[in-house]
Amino acid sequence: MIISVNKKTFSEAVHIVSRFSEKKNTTLPVLSSVLILAGDDGIKMRATNLETGIDLKLEGICTTKGVVAIPATILQQIAGSLTDEGNINLEHTGDIVSLTSGAGKSSIKTTPYDDFPSIPFPENPKNRVILPGALLKNLFTTIASCASLSTVRPELSSIYLSLEGGVLTAVATDSFRLAEKKVPLSNKGTQGKFLIPAKNALDIAQALPDDDIILSFDEHQCAFVSTRGMMVSRLTNAVYPDYRQIIPKESIVEAVVLRKDLEAALKRTAIFSDAFQKIRISFDPKKKHLSLFARNTEVGESTEIISADISGSALDLSFNHRYLSAVLSLTSAESLSLLAAGIGRPLIIKGVGDTTLLYLVSPMNQ
Repeated sequence: MIISVNKKTFSEAVHIVSRFSEKKNTTLPVLSSVLILAGDDGIKMRATNLETGIDLKLEGICTTKGVVAIPATILQQIAGSLTDEGNINLEHTGDIVSLTSGAGKSSIKTTPYDDFPSIPFPENPKNRVILPGALLKNLFTTIASCASLSTVRPELSSIYLSLEGGVLTAVATDSFRLAEKKVPLSNKGTQGKFLIPAKNALDIAQALPDDDIILSFDEHQCAFVSTRGMMVSRLTNAVYPDYRQIIPKESIVEAVVLRKDLEAALKRTAIFSDAFQKIRISFDPKKKHLSLFARNTEVGESTEIISADISGSALDLSFNHRYLSAVLSLTSAESLSLLAAGIGRPLIIKGVGDTTLLYLVSPMNQ
């Protein structure tokens, strides 16, 4: 195999594809490698860790056809060192691949590629929808942070995606807080739902182009297809909890505050939070303000008062300040609405004018 690829194109492709290779020690070394293919349909890079997989097209010149597997870590280090303009040339002979860049030349020992697994594609073509890659990228990167980091309950370490009535709904929860984002779609005919592991969604989000992609899925995997190639993820085989049952239908108090005021108050109050990262929020309808309080026996205590439009009954609730701050990355609304249903009940936060987001956080013991 002999190919020539622009250095910038090569570096960007290696950075994207290597995310999908196996990072841990494995009994199948080829999973820790990037497969480079040159043939009649052009130049491609592939990688898989059996959880996710990618097949990416590269623009370049193919002089001689062939296939080679190169350790991903070595390829990343070389790609990261390419700073000059021009092309990088790859020539594969035996178990060595030579990379020539300007006056420099590297010889890398390759990995046998015969055991490289095929990347599966969803078998049911009916479950497919076209949507902007930028939209899906933003959806995954914002909501994945609310999924559980533990894999004890795989459904909670996944993102729930539902296509219904022309709306794409994405939900993530770790049982302490929950985020739901809704996005209207132009294609109203596609129906379906599935669970994608949050860590897989983040890897895919890093590789998604901004232009339109085709999202398709069946019972076992989902695929993201663009003009640049294809990415695939296995799906979580579990039942997602009926999260709507825990969303309060009514509230006893609502406060509307400026986003920048809440953000600043949370930052300052968090400095004085205790080992449990607890802060107390007090709704005061009479004085029309929201106060945040935290005490740490080793540091001291702090009270922050925010002007707010408050209606309803006075109420005190305690929360993990990290979970309250998380909502700030989920909406760009200038004002936030905080709705509380009572002691021991979850707090609902929405962006004023942002109908796409519902964020719910459970209180801590007072």
